Amino acid sequence: MLNRIRELRKTKKMSQQLLADYCDVSRQTINAIENNKYDPSLDLAFKIAAILNTTVDELFQFQLTETKRKEESE
Repeated sequence: MLNRIRELRKTKKMSQQLLADYCDVSRQTINAIENNKYDPSLDLAFKIAAILNTTVDELFQFQLTETKRKEESE
C-alpha cells in the first residue's frame, strides 16, 4: 500500500512529531507508516486524512505487485 502522508504533511509544513501529537501516536508510528513498514488502523487512517484535509482514498493507494497483476489478467 502506498501513501502520500509525507508529501501532504510537508505541504502543510508539519513535522512528523506534530502530526503524531494530533493523532495521539508516537513520531515513530508516523515514520513507520510513511515508510510503508506499518499499516495504520482504520481509525488512525481517518484521523491522519482529516488532519491533512484529504480523504483516506486519496491518502492511501493500493498497489498490486507485478505478479498479482499477471495472475489477475489471466
